Amino acid sequence: MRESRPSGRRRSLRRLLSVAFPALALTVAGLFAAPTAGAQPAAAAGPHTTKSVQNAKALTDPRRQTFHSTGKAGQKVPTQHLCSTAEPGHAACFAQRRTDIKQRLAAALAAAPSGLSPANLHSAYNLPSTGGSGLTVAVVDAYNDPNAESDLATYRSTYGLSSCTKANGCFKQVSQTGSTTSLPSSDTGWAGEEALDIDMVSAVCPNCNIILVEANSATDTDLGIAENEAVALGAKFVSNSWGGGEASSQTTEDSQYFKHPGVAITVSAGDSGYGAEYPATSQYVTAVGGTALTTASNSRGWSESVWHTNSTEGTGSGCSAYDPKPSWQTDTGCAKRMEADVSAVADPATGVAVYDTYGGSGWAVYGGTSASAPIIAGVYALAGTPGSGDYPAQYPYSHTGNLNDVTSGSNGSCSTSYFCTARAGYDGPTGWGTPNGTAAFTSGTTTGNTVTVTNPGNQSTATGSSVSLQIHASDSAGAALTYSATGLPTGLSINSSTGLISGTASTAGTYGVTVTAKDTTGASGSAAFTWTVGSSGGTCTSAQLLGNPGFESGNTTWTATSGVITNDTGEPAHSGSYKAWLDGYGTTHTDTLSQSVTIPSGCKATLTFYLHIDTSEGTTTTQYDKLTVTAGSKTLATYSNLNAGSGYAQQSFDLSSLAGSTVTLKFSGVEDSSLQTSFVVDDTAITTS
Repeated sequence: MRESRPSGRRRSLRRLLSVAFPALALTVAGLFAAPTAGAQPAAAAGPHTTKSVQNAKALTDPRRQTFHSTGKAGQKVPTQHLCSTAEPGHAACFAQRRTDIKQRLAAALAAAPSGLSPANLHSAYNLPSTGGSGLTVAVVDAYNDPNAESDLATYRSTYGLSSCTKANGCFKQVSQTGSTTSLPSSDTGWAGEEALDIDMVSAVCPNCNIILVEANSATDTDLGIAENEAVALGAKFVSNSWGGGEASSQTTEDSQYFKHPGVAITVSAGDSGYGAEYPATSQYVTAVGGTALTTASNSRGWSESVWHTNSTEGTGSGCSAYDPKPSWQTDTGCAKRMEADVSAVADPATGVAVYDTYGGSGWAVYGGTSASAPIIAGVYALAGTPGSGDYPAQYPYSHTGNLNDVTSGSNGSCSTSYFCTARAGYDGPTGWGTPNGTAAFTSGTTTGNTVTVTNPGNQSTATGSSVSLQIHASDSAGAALTYSATGLPTGLSINSSTGLISGTASTAGTYGVTVTAKDTTGASGSAAFTWTVGSSGGTCTSAQLLGNPGFESGNTTWTATSGVITNDTGEPAHSGSYKAWLDGYGTTHTDTLSQSVTIPSGCKATLTFYLHIDTSEGTTTTQYDKLTVTAGSKTLATYSNLNAGSGYAQQSFDLSSLAGSTVTLKFSGVEDSSLQTSFVVDDTAITTS
């Protein structure tokens, strides 16, 4: 039975062009269901499964790349400041939790959490999926979070990251004197801060060990003692998401608590807009500003601006009244220490996903420079151990070409423009910019190199078949690369000079493979994927595998959201009368279209379809509505309102790597709260040869 678009929801371009919806969609349903925390099994044990491989797979799995948007840059969203304003001699934490997004316990979570995920952060900041093994990041906060370990377990398991517990030596929770049994009294506000901090360290450096050092109180003295304890326990990276107003005593506190050469200490710049805060203005720390991070159609795929919501909310910055200017800081407008050095996402409207059940009620979206400081601490850890006599805050100043320069936005009014306004090069609110790989966070005086490895996607090979897979990688400075691989199927090896994987796959199984390219300076990049070796091959017969490929049989063979397969004349079909019309409502909406298909072993397979995108968004720079095309766990393409055109265009994708498996071809369209975008698909085919 052919189905027309339901009465009352028939889409008309003329109608949609005349209607505007002022409300912004604050949550987007996940395109892929997330596993219930605690119920997700760990990666299967075996000779090719390690903590590093598991984490690399979780960070590069296409299913985890979807960005579950919660707002737009600079949008005023209701938040709860978890700590009150600091009194003199005390510090306040800077965490902010969204109150307009319902908090959910893991057991009630039906889809991936809202907010930026570990995979999103790695994508936005071009971070390697490996690194950090054996290194320790300390988080210093006040008071106790009794649920810290269990909440961290939920966060990591939900995103497929390896376990990090006291039992396996990955996680440690201590008082300011190093005691594991005599911990401070609990505080719900600071507990939320601690959850944010350890989740962000896990997101950026999941292979790192974590020490949570809890001060007895939020006084400058207790937090300073906790800072010293973190270093005494061996941490080479320490994150601090707290601070307060400047005072003349801070230069003394500098030498007492923050003068730790060989340790990368990161400090949040503050959330009250323009104005310097301590200890971000300490000459010995890396001051971390905040940005708004959103997806974009540029080559990076993301864009950033200064986080600024209003006159009292946004990233901090400014010229210190007391701390001397370190030798590596060369801006001329500020005679003393200038805040900040670098930056990362902090805007609650584009915030991060966090799990907290003591200060909160489960999954929530957080923001504030409390997020950016632990993110940067994790990046330092990915970059490697600092030089023993170095103050790592100087590193970005020697590698400015390896940062994403943030050039738009301001955090208030100031007499010296760059103190509060972004510009090309250095500025107060964002420093030299945000991470673009890890090279800017390593020692040295020359511009560091960045190595990028192109992920070849999951592979499928029949037992006994010969293999020839070329790994492609590039070095930002054009340096020569050497290649290595772990977890290859039995019988395969990689040529260290060329990156060619070859041999005969002799043993059936599923292998977790990580390939790494490294240049002569020590810079490296990696990619992780799954390689399935089947027990038998097969012969291939040329065929078209999809049922009802042109949708002329209506709602048969395909599984689709109501009204997607239609003969509605508001959009023309490519041929015939029927097509699949996803979205186009001009309101928050999700449509899906899918069909499972078995691709025979030994076949070359090609997916083709015709796509027409029509939009009323009227922008050439901002992605609001999105169509994602996947085959199994492999993301084939993402389209948006920015790809709109006047007619149909044929799209083509090679699915040969999926031969020998049954996969679900899926089109997922997500539309925001205003101005329609229609994604119209017709004349699909998967052909084998």
